[in-house]
Amino acid sequence: MARVAVAASLVVLWTALFSVPALLAGALDRSGRLAHRITRQWARLVLIGCGVDVSLSGLENLPAGPAVFAANHGSALDIPVLFGYLPVGFRIIHKRSLYLLPVIGWYLWLAGHVSIDRGNPFKARKTLDVAAERMRGGTNFVVFPEGTRSRDGGVGLFKRGSFVLAIAAGVPVVPVSLAGVKQVVPHGLLTLTAGRVRVRLHPPLPTAGRTHDDAETLAEATRTVVVAALAEA
Repeated sequence: MARVAVAASLVVLWTALFSVPALLAGALDRSGRLAHRITRQWARLVLIGCGVDVSLSGLENLPAGPAVFAANHGSALDIPVLFGYLPVGFRIIHKRSLYLLPVIGWYLWLAGHVSIDRGNPFKARKTLDVAAERMRGGTNFVVFPEGTRSRDGGVGLFKRGSFVLAIAAGVPVVPVSLAGVKQVVPHGLLTLTAGRVRVRLHPPLPTAGRTHDDAETLAEATRTVVVAALAEA
């Protein structure tokens, strides 16, 4: 509990110090690049405060152009891990309700991240169309295809929506495995312990020649890569 209390205090401190610069960067630089650089520094400090060390491998698998980076989702720590160490600028697709959160919601909107209304299929599809257009313009996206955090450390089914996006944009999918998260936070942030998280980028899966009907197959292929990597780790 002492570790959790210290980590929580540091997270609050770093968030308070970085929130205003990040919000101003999002408002003044609509490309989102400056806000992303500020967020990267915030994320790394948060992880240091939590006693989490991050290793990154697979840099040789980074595609030359934009991509969808599809990762397994085991904890709230996945967000700072990817913001801190994924070596490309990116946006995330998030549920619309996050806009209701003070500071976090403001940041997501100003920095150009994309919200999706899961309760309205028509609006959700329009959102994916907008995201695909931005990807064709060079924007990377990070997605958690399971749709929610895993409670037991297993990898749930990958939903097809993220892969419809990749196919529509004509960009590859890069499977990303996050290993060690459940050892750091086995039962949520209140059980935080020091440890290492391993981020591994896998060879991109092409979408050329695929149609929307292939989204489910692509989702399963991506999940197979991630599950195998986690078992190996």
